[in-house]
Amino acid sequence: MKFYIASSLKNIENVRQVAEKLKARGFQQTYDWTTHSNIDSLSKLRKIGQEEVTGVLDADVVIVMIPAGKGSHVELGIALGAGKKIYLYSSTNELNEIGNTCTFYHVEAVQQSIGLLDDLINWVCLDYQHH
Repeated sequence: MKFYIASSLKNIENVRQVAEKLKARGFQQTYDWTTHSNIDSLSKLRKIGQEEVTGVLDADVVIVMIPAGKGSHVELGIALGAGKKIYLYSSTNELNEIGNTCTFYHVEAVQQSIGLLDDLINWVCLDYQHH
C-alpha cells in the first residue's frame, strides 16, 4: 500500500512518526515533504508543489493530520477529486466542532480517526493488511 501524509509544518514530528511506523510495516510513502528546508524561491515552491500533487495522486491512501494548513487542505481536495481513501486524524474532537470543522471532513470518502497516533496507524494497517 502506498500512502501520502498531509499536515502542517507544526505537526512535522507526528508526521514523521506515522510515516516511519507505516514504512516499518511494509508500506511505501509516495512523497516525504518533511525533508524540505530553506525554500527560498518560487521555482523551488513550484517544484515541491508538483511533487506533492504527484505524491497524492500516486497514493492508495491519503492521511490528513490536524493541524493542517492551506496546502494540506488543497491536498485533501486533490485526494477527494481523485477518489482516494482518506483518513482524517486529530488527537482531539476539534474537527467536529462547528467553529473548527470543514464540510469536506464529513463526506463519505473521509474516515475520521480521533485519539492516539497508534490507533490511526493500527486502523490503516488493519484496512490494508490483505491488499
